[in-house]
Formats: sequence, structure tokens, C-alpha cells
Amino acid sequence: MQENKYLSLLAEKYETKDKVASELINLEAILNLPKGTELYISDIHAEYKAFNHIIRTGAGNIKEKIDEIFVDEAPEEMERLAMLIAYPTDMLQRKPKDLEAANEWSSQTINRLIKLLRFLGTKYSRSKVRKAVNEDFRYFTEELMLSLETNQSEKADYYQQIIKRLIELNQADKFIRSLCMTIQQLTVDHLHVVGDVFDRGAGADKVMDRLIQFHNVDFQWGNHDVLWMGAYAGNMASLATLLRIAVKYNYLYELETAYSLNLRPLFLFAEEHYELNPAFKPTARPDDELLGVENQARLTKVHQALTMIQFKLEGQIIARRPEFEMADRNLLEQIDFAHKTITLNDKEYPLENTCFQTVSQAHPNELTESEAYVMAAILSSLQKSEKFQRHMQFLVEKGSAYLVYNRHLLYHGCIPLKRDGTFLAMRIGGNLYSGRALLDKFEEHIRRGIRHTEIYDDYSTDLMWYAWAGKCSPLFGRSSMTTFERYFIADKRTHKEGENPYFAYRERPETIEMILAEFGLNDPQSVVINGHTPVKVASGESPIKANGKLMVIDGGMSKAYQKTTGIAGYSLLNDSYGFKIVTHAPFTSIEEILAKGKGNESLKYFLEEKPKRRLIKDTTIGDKLRADIVDLTDLMAYMP
Repeated sequence: MQENKYLSLLAEKYETKDKVASELINLEAILNLPKGTELYISDIHAEYKAFNHIIRTGAGNIKEKIDEIFVDEAPEEMERLAMLIAYPTDMLQRKPKDLEAANEWSSQTINRLIKLLRFLGTKYSRSKVRKAVNEDFRYFTEELMLSLETNQSEKADYYQQIIKRLIELNQADKFIRSLCMTIQQLTVDHLHVVGDVFDRGAGADKVMDRLIQFHNVDFQWGNHDVLWMGAYAGNMASLATLLRIAVKYNYLYELETAYSLNLRPLFLFAEEHYELNPAFKPTARPDDELLGVENQARLTKVHQALTMIQFKLEGQIIARRPEFEMADRNLLEQIDFAHKTITLNDKEYPLENTCFQTVSQAHPNELTESEAYVMAAILSSLQKSEKFQRHMQFLVEKGSAYLVYNRHLLYHGCIPLKRDGTFLAMRIGGNLYSGRALLDKFEEHIRRGIRHTEIYDDYSTDLMWYAWAGKCSPLFGRSSMTTFERYFIADKRTHKEGENPYFAYRERPETIEMILAEFGLNDPQSVVINGHTPVKVASGESPIKANGKLMVIDGGMSKAYQKTTGIAGYSLLNDSYGFKIVTHAPFTSIEEILAKGKGNESLKYFLEEKPKRRLIKDTTIGDKLRADIVDLTDLMAYMP
């Protein structure tokens, strides 16, 4: 009965057998096209300009395609063509000023772009290419692409007349810009963001807006993302941490402006209760014009205020959730205020740079009335921000704790393991969860927390904070978050955050095969794609681990990590022939890249031998199309 109802609904879309047959032929043909190119990127950390450059250049893939088809052209010209496609508006301003030379340049450029577009379009259906083309220029684009399909010499004058009139009517620049944007879209068919858009940089809102505009994207949440999601869901400790990181890395004002936050109560509170403390001076940014003496003093006080509020709120969670087993991290309650010391692991340490003036020795985790008011005001403005709502809902709609896609497994942090290499279990709601079930449970609570933003300090939002800092968190992957120690204890041995055994075991093929099997992946070509940890290239570390079964693609875009890594991280491309790993140099500025006329990335194949070319029928999309074909075949039999 249910099946007949479904077929009846399907019949409303395909009214005749001829229409069903036409769609069946179309879907079965699509199955035999090459799979589209996927780009994997992680750990953007709000570095918008570097991220935007990677997207515009297809992580260097556009240049590689140019080199494939323009083998006899001057390399310098091809570099400029690649930059034109990435930055059409900027590069069009650099075309020849002489009218005749400009027209000749436009004609040659249009011909080159059409040739490249035709090359890229061969792996897609004509319908998909058509949808990617700007509607205003769709007719001209299709006509010019057709000229390359077969020997159309008898229509050569017709094609050249199209280009000539586009130039004469001052439409050439708009047409070139349209072709460039279409090429960008077809170069990367699907974008996977393997976590951590937020924190460290000032451009998180711009990155999110860019992702929302992207034609085909999914998202695997990182620990920094869930921190922001937890703040939106009403977890005050997550909100305080988000703000503390913003002031530490000196983008609090940008955050205030981007999301229309009400930070005035915070500034007034900090000015009243805190003094200058050099240890809390925000990190200077090379491009910062606001951090004068007055602002520096104000932010130093705000930094202290948020730090103490954060530690109080974290202590409250730890106290009300003994099942988190984090009593040793309830640090304010372990301070000897009289002697300004703290005992950790049976060893006493002196505390320096302290700012405990709002901490009650009797009830150290209790917020003052003013602190509670400040946090309530900020949370209210955050949750009412239309832009923030849109960004968080996008993360919920497009995001997940992990993703199985095209026979590969994507996750940001880790699959928590015990010292013996087996799955580490965590008790949630009275039951033990490990492996895939643990990630599923975290995802369930993250979604529940976001759905009920009016409920604060419930189990789901507390678990979102735990995802940021808990030792069994698949997003964090460490034994403890030593923020307190780094602020107040000089002994750097206390600053270390022990890694989960996963990070040692992920070097072993048998461990990665165990993890893949846990997620139902037994294909020999299946791999894990992992973010979260910067690859220390300068120390000889490789992003390829476990004999090619796992790849670490921490984007490394944050300047805070580049001294450690020696590069600006990696991204990953996967087309119908296999994987290519992309190495990125530190991003300086768009102006410098345009002046050089070339990008800052290099591609290399990670697989020594290319596997059999993958078609759409070998992908997740192919699985869906086959299911649609079964439904349409049943509909064909059902129709009179």
C-alpha cells in the first residue's frame, strides 16, 4: 500500500511512460560519466583570504588543467590565464590599455577560456554545464563550445562574429568574467570541509558566507566549530571560551561588528574590575590598525575578565557532570589563594600573572552578579544575530560528526583509542559508546542542543563543551586542555596536552583498516581523510600515513601554526584518476600574488599507480542514482 502511494506521487512528476523512459536513459548514461573532482580542506581557522585563494584556484587544479591543454603556449601567459580565472575582476584591470591590443587580447582570451571550458565540460552532462553558465551568456557560451566539438570550419565566420560583436558592444569583460566563474565551478565539483572554520583569524563570517555560496559542500565538525555551535546553543562556558580566544588573538572587534554583539557591558565590567597585566596583552596582527595604547589596555583587561569567567563556568560543568570524569580540571577549587599556589598531580606550583580579584575563595566557581549579567547580555545578542543564526543553521544542515562519501571516511579529530589500540568507550546517558557509535551519540546531542537554544546548561549543551575539551572527545583527541597552566604556571611541562593513542596508532595500516571496517568500509581503495593536527613538515613529518590509508590535510592556514609546520598546510584533490595532495606556501596577500602572476601551491600525486578510473557509478551519487533507477523501473511497471 505504502509502495503504491509512493509510486503514485512519483507518477505526478513523470506523467507518461515516455517521460519515465527518458529519465531512465538520462540517469543510466550519467552513471558512466567520470566522477567529478572533489576538494578536501580543513583547519581554515578564519583565514579568509588564504581560504578564498584556494577555492578560486581550485587548489592549483585550474593551472594543472591549463598545462594539460595549452602545452605549446608560453608558461608566463598560462600563469596569467590561471590568475585571470581565479581573479577575473582584478586581472581584467591589467589588460592592455591600447584599444586595438585590448580587443585582440579579449578575443584570444575568450577563445582560450572556451577551449578550457570545453575540456572541463567533457566529464559532465551538457545539462550540468549549462546550469553552471551565467544565464545572460548561456547561448553564446554553448554556441562557442559547440565549435570545438567537431570540424565546424564552415561556421568559423559565425563564431568569430559572436566574439567580435561581444567586444564591440563592450560585453567582452562581462563574458570573460562569466566564463571564469563557470570554470571555477566546474574545476571543483564538490567541496569537503573537514572541520575548524573558526578561531585564530578574524574572517570566520566571510568564510561562512563563502561556503554558503558554494555550489556543493559538506562539513565535518571540528572542535572549534562545535565550540561556536555550543555557544549558540546556550552553553555559557563555550561562549566565554569563544570570546576569550577572540580577544587573545585580537579579533574581538571584528567579531563584534560581524555579528552585532553587545559587548559594552563586558568592556565596562572589565574596566571596573581589572588592571593592566602584560601577560594578557592580545597577540598583535600585522594588519591591525586598531591596537593603539588605549585599545591595548582595554583588551588586556577584557582578556582577564573572560579568562576568569571561562574557568568559573567550566568548573560548574565539571561539578554538575561527574560522569565526565574531569574533577582534576576543576582548577579554581584547587588554588591555595593565600600562598598563590596550586597542586597538580601531587606537585605544588607557584601561580604568576594572577587576576583572581572576582573569585570568591569560598565559592570559586560562582559568577558574580555582574559577570552573570555580562554573559546573559552577550548570549542574547549572539542568539538574536541573524547572520550568526544563518551560519549555525548552515553548519547543522551541511555538517556532521563524520562522513562516509565515495567509499572514503572523513572526520576532523580522531577515533578515540585505548593504549592497546582498541576503541575507547565513554559513558553517555548510562550506556557505553565507542567507535562509530560514539561519534553518532555526540552528533545526536549536538543537533539536540542546537534545536533547543532556549534551554541552557542541559546535558546536550554540556556535552558540546566536552567535545571541545574532554579526553574522550573525538573532536579534541587530547587528555586535557591546559589553558589554565599556560596562563598562570611558568613550568612548561605542565602545558603539555597528552595526545590520545589514536595519533600514534594512525601510522599503522591495520589500525586504519580497523577504523574503516567500523564504518562499513572494506574497499581496498578506501582511505581516511583527517584534519585537526598540523603536519610538522619542517621536522620531516609526512601527511600520508599508514601506507597511504590515511591522509592528514590540516590546512595550516593559521599563521599561529606556520612556524611549527614550515608550510601553510595541505589540501587534497580527488578526481576520477585518484588523489593528488597539494602543498600550500604561506599566503601573503592577493596583491602580491597578482603582481607575481602565479599561485602559491604545488600539486603532486600521492598514488604511485593510478587506479582504474572511477565513474559516477562507483560513487555515493551513483548509489543514489541506482536507487532512483529502481524506483523509475518500478514506476514503469506500475503505469497502465
